[in-house]
Amino acid sequence: MTTNKTPQSKHSMKNIDSNNHVQGKSIYVDDVPTVRGTLYACVFGSPIAHGVIKNLDTSKATEIEGVHSVLTYKDVPGENQIGGIIPDEPLLAEHHVHFQGQPIALVLAEDEKTAQAAVHHIQVDIDPLPIITNPREAHANGDIIGAVRTFTLGDTKTAFEKCKYIFEGKAESGGQEHLYLETQGAYAQPQENGNIRIISSTQGPTAVQRMTARMLGIPMHKIEIDVTRLGGGFGGKEDQATLWAALTAFGVYCTGRPVKYILHRLEDLKMTGKRHPYSSDYKIGLDENLKIIAFEAQYYQDAGASADLSPAILERTLFHCTNSYFIPNVLATAYSCRTNTPPNTAFRGFGGPQGMYVIEVAIDRAASEIGVSTIDIQRKNLLQEGSEFPYGQIVANCEAVSCWDDAISRYDLANIQAEIEDFNHKNVHLKKGLALMPICFGISFTNTQMNNARALVHVYSDGSVGVSTGAVEMGQGVNTKMLQVAAFMLGVNPERVKIETTNTTRVANTSPSAASATADLNGKAVKDACNQILARLQRIAADMLGVQPEDIILKDEIVFVNGKATDITWVQLVHKTFMRRENLSAKGHYATPKIHFDKTKEKGHPFAYHVYGTAITVATVDCIRGRYDFDCVKIVHDFGTSMNRIIDLGQTEGGLVQGIGWMTMEELLYNEEGRLLSNALSTYKIPDIYAVPKEIDVHFLNTDNSNLAIFKSKAVGEPPLMYGIGAYFAVRNAVKAFNPNTQMAFSAPITPEKVLMGLYDNKTV
Repeated sequence: MTTNKTPQSKHSMKNIDSNNHVQGKSIYVDDVPTVRGTLYACVFGSPIAHGVIKNLDTSKATEIEGVHSVLTYKDVPGENQIGGIIPDEPLLAEHHVHFQGQPIALVLAEDEKTAQAAVHHIQVDIDPLPIITNPREAHANGDIIGAVRTFTLGDTKTAFEKCKYIFEGKAESGGQEHLYLETQGAYAQPQENGNIRIISSTQGPTAVQRMTARMLGIPMHKIEIDVTRLGGGFGGKEDQATLWAALTAFGVYCTGRPVKYILHRLEDLKMTGKRHPYSSDYKIGLDENLKIIAFEAQYYQDAGASADLSPAILERTLFHCTNSYFIPNVLATAYSCRTNTPPNTAFRGFGGPQGMYVIEVAIDRAASEIGVSTIDIQRKNLLQEGSEFPYGQIVANCEAVSCWDDAISRYDLANIQAEIEDFNHKNVHLKKGLALMPICFGISFTNTQMNNARALVHVYSDGSVGVSTGAVEMGQGVNTKMLQVAAFMLGVNPERVKIETTNTTRVANTSPSAASATADLNGKAVKDACNQILARLQRIAADMLGVQPEDIILKDEIVFVNGKATDITWVQLVHKTFMRRENLSAKGHYATPKIHFDKTKEKGHPFAYHVYGTAITVATVDCIRGRYDFDCVKIVHDFGTSMNRIIDLGQTEGGLVQGIGWMTMEELLYNEEGRLLSNALSTYKIPDIYAVPKEIDVHFLNTDNSNLAIFKSKAVGEPPLMYGIGAYFAVRNAVKAFNPNTQMAFSAPITPEKVLMGLYDNKTV
């Protein structure tokens, strides 16, 4: 079978959802018309962060007019458990509470306001227990979730003995609120024969289906999950959407009526987990040529009150502990520490950014102490073809040096440095800082089993096409890419293709839309399904024309024989195939080859490929007020052979800005009682139009190397976020330009308050 190598429309096709988005026509959970008799849910959450429930009184709430019922764990028909990796998270608290806002009871009422009001009439007596909000304290107490993980390469003990320079220190990185535009929510509806349909805002439809069925004590096939799209996810709806969907299904099971629950923004902020804060120790050793000989790190992950996805996130931290550098001797150990805050969860990068930040801190510290440029150490230690990662995978198709050198020459780094030096010399109370941030990010779920996908493709008798996959559209443009794959493979106009909702009845046993693997996995499943249909169409066309099937290709809705157009159109061929009673549907399947990982040895080949890139960031600091602006971020990024530059550019810019927010301004704070202090948009700051870089320049480093990406178009969802780490060091370097004696701790985010303190720390007058 012959096909073109890459989609012809790869550079021009716009996001198919754009028009509906800007017109307000796109459908989200809360836009689904409500069915008559729908009940509205609201959770009563724990008022304290840790304690033993002595008494729960819901009587006053149930007496309120319009309240249908108040449910507790005693009403759960199956297993009161929604923990995925580790079963340590009850749907509703039983005897203990472990964080403020932990669901204890579920109110069901005739309208939303009544449900919300009734919650305030529930009374609970809780005997308080000690509250821990610091992962190091949790570690000292032995409050560890899952196994302690260690990655090793070489022998650090012996290697440190040979190092000329050795430095040790601490690095802190904070959490981050997902702040998706659409809050968590679900709408469950009863169906015939005890079945339940849930319209959910989830990245993981199968996870919702599995956990809901377990909680209700019924088979998975009785639960149907349907997802049209999400109003943002960023990982926050990979696992944590399960709770809210399961609660609505629980309500349906107990009442026989539809149940809807869309969280208020303040509820969402209070009760959902965030990006994991990390507190880390490092030790780095270099030789006289600035080659990094040894690196050790200990990562204390703040998991929150239950496992959620923390063990998997911890693992990816270790996978990315050396970022884009080859270090021959590595010892990295990670602990998932249980604290009394909401269970922290997946967030764009999935633990990788936290690990990459620490090695960048260690390099920056070494450069400062030795008296050399951080850039020199970074460049001397970049990965090369054939280098070995600490987890055993050998570097192939390495673009680390290519991206770095291209960025330096393309954007004339020497001139940027000269301009900054001149500016800083002329200005007393404004200083500029520069930082380079190389990235290397592995693409695949690190749980090998999850790297598979299916797709269902129908070609209708009129020539139109329907495509169902396990991919969830959440603003990243995956629907557009799936449409591109189907249209290209079948040789039809994109207008003929419809992307269906993501539904567990049509496509079962899906992996979540996460790990930047969604387009690759689902796209290749679509490709497989289309190839099956295409083979049948080619056979019919060959019969019609008296040639061999391998002589036939379909392109531009015309049948071609040996490169020459015939008078047979796509519609005619489909009709002929239909009349011959041939199957015009196919179920495609794809499982990533080659990948494997042995956790008993902590070695293997876990990633299908790696994405590389380099960003140059320039920041200007107001040395009187502590405020800062980002003049520019100039990026050379390894896109492979991009199949949709418009979407990939948007993902790169969005990821960058989200990373800048995490590193510079998004300060997540809990007090000693486990209460969220940054609990509203008045107290939690994210980048706005005034905070983003004044200039973002992205160069596509197009490579045609063989890789396992769909059409060689590399994943782009997560890697660009790590460029934001460069913003941290650009601001820090501007502070050092004003005050070379500053002893600022390596603590992110580097907020204006921290900048102001650093500007005048040990400042000589």
